[in-house]
Amino acid sequence: MNQIVHLNGCFLPIEQACVPVLDRGFIFGDGVYEVIPVYSRHVFRLGEHLKRLQNSLDGIRLPNPHSDAEWAGLIGELVARNTGEDQYIYLHITRGVAKRDHAFPANTPPTVFIMSTPLLTPPRELCETGVSAVSAIDNRWDRCDIKAIALLPNVLLRQIAIDHGAVETILFRDGILTEGAASNIFAVENSVILAPPKDNHMLPGITYDLVLELAAAHGIPLEVGSFTESRVRAADELWLTSSTREILPITRLDGHPVGSGRPGAVFWKMHALYQEYKAKVMRSPS
Repeated sequence: MNQIVHLNGCFLPIEQACVPVLDRGFIFGDGVYEVIPVYSRHVFRLGEHLKRLQNSLDGIRLPNPHSDAEWAGLIGELVARNTGEDQYIYLHITRGVAKRDHAFPANTPPTVFIMSTPLLTPPRELCETGVSAVSAIDNRWDRCDIKAIALLPNVLLRQIAIDHGAVETILFRDGILTEGAASNIFAVENSVILAPPKDNHMLPGITYDLVLELAAAHGIPLEVGSFTESRVRAADELWLTSSTREILPITRLDGHPVGSGRPGAVFWKMHALYQEYKAKVMRSPS
């Protein structure tokens, strides 16, 4: 079956989906996006994702082209038209097609693109060994809370990890932990989860929120605050979280072991709680 996408009101094969070269997303990176996992054809925390989408749209002063109910209908239809029980939805909105001018164009309809791709969750073996990360100075702009499609700074920072055979780059701004190039970052110190605050220097992750909720619900100590680079490097555990990679332990940072060099006890507890949540909330027949 062909991969079916949605573009400006039409469902069509991806090979037939085309956007004009004067689209402001292509010319200026003028747009926002959202990534939403789908488990057993159930959309993961759609309300939370749409709320974050609205925050991003508000951040670039672009009116939302659809109501939450309309988004739910479009996403549900796209999931149904594509194969695979587990998918992830990529939703992309730009300010539309207009002559090249920095000023916002008047009366220009936005470009709305939605794509479904098979979702491959991290294998158990990766959780058992953990992954490697490197570190870098966070040199991005001051509105990282907007999920903007202009991701060149993140691309360059993530490539540092790839160049070193790692999977992620952990970012520090003025010596303080912010996030990863494509993930949120948690540390564990003396069995306490350490989480950076949701401010303009990090993207408020949906999985990040769920980790905080699960920790609170199950009595796992949690501290949200600003954490220095030295404290992060001395942590017993480090994790990365994202919608598609879920929760992964980082067991090496800049070539040095994190803690014991193996995934820690708090990670395994949170991993089990996350999988339990998926099983009950997303994969339940009801």
